[in-house]
Amino acid sequence: MSEPAIDLRSDTATRPTPAMRAAMASAEVGDDVSAEDPTMNRLQERIAAMLGKEAALFVPSGTMSNQIGVRLHCIPGDEVILEESSHIYAYEQGGVAQLSGCATRTIKGDYGVFTLEQVQDLVRPNNCHYARSRLLCLENTSNRGGGSVWPLARIQELCDWAHEQGMATHLDGARLFNAVVASGIPATEWSKPFDTVSVCFSKGLGAPVGSAICGTRKHIDHAIRVRKVFGGGMRQAGIIAAGALHALEHHIDRMADDHRLARRFADLIRDVDGIVVDPPRIETNIVYFYVDPKLGTAAEFAGVLKQHGLLVGALGKQQIRAVTHLDINAEQIERAGAIMQEAALRCLESSRPTTAAAGAYG
Repeated sequence: MSEPAIDLRSDTATRPTPAMRAAMASAEVGDDVSAEDPTMNRLQERIAAMLGKEAALFVPSGTMSNQIGVRLHCIPGDEVILEESSHIYAYEQGGVAQLSGCATRTIKGDYGVFTLEQVQDLVRPNNCHYARSRLLCLENTSNRGGGSVWPLARIQELCDWAHEQGMATHLDGARLFNAVVASGIPATEWSKPFDTVSVCFSKGLGAPVGSAICGTRKHIDHAIRVRKVFGGGMRQAGIIAAGALHALEHHIDRMADDHRLARRFADLIRDVDGIVVDPPRIETNIVYFYVDPKLGTAAEFAGVLKQHGLLVGALGKQQIRAVTHLDINAEQIERAGAIMQEAALRCLESSRPTTAAAGAYG
């Protein structure tokens, strides 16, 4: 029987560990819409404390937690400032406009990270002709930035500036704990400059479902109402909350393994003809690389890799993403590197003209 495919498409591919499944099976439950689920209440208290916020609210997805964050701070006609490749702007179906009636203004960052100088002139004048610049959103780590970690001093500078302008701040911290592990800086320090913070349990932490939005008690009281109208209220949700609690207790420090394996994978493919790793420095668990057209498009090359047992994500005409996670081990990474090398060689050989054909062109 052939070996199972190595799935590097996303860290959302993780499956609950046996210990996590046991915790979920034995979870004490109640009606979470009525705030009567004891396991969910423990999770919300735990993540709020870990981020240094007064309160937290569990929601089904990171998209919902981000969109709730926008709704908490904005009214229709307001404007949100964010990086052009950020998840909120690029991967949430224009939810800022659809759900909150807000405009967006984007900045082109350097691997997802931008500077105060880039944003200072973007605030709209206090004039009835303009949208009101109301919210600054950052994403840490930056997905499309290759898992890049923001400099904490840069975050503090930007948030201080935004607050001076009368703007609120929201952090899309879907992979915030990757930043914690990579930097050694506690989650409380990363979260402190922001009014609200979103974190995801179903990526590197390895839980099957869910995210949380954290902020002041007033923010979360409002968030409960927004979650209801967005369709995110759940009943006996302690079963999934138990998975997230288990992840917070057991799966944070092990993210260092994901980061190490991502660096190893990047090293294995750097010298493959037709492959360019970009960004070249791997900070966390995400590796982006470009495929030379002589290997085909990203989708075509990903298809070849799939035939050989390696799953990756084609995210552009020539760009591919690979993400390490809880279900990937060192042996699989070595095998993935070998598959990449072999697939690239075969594609190059098939694209070369035969000697007779080459001669026809003189």
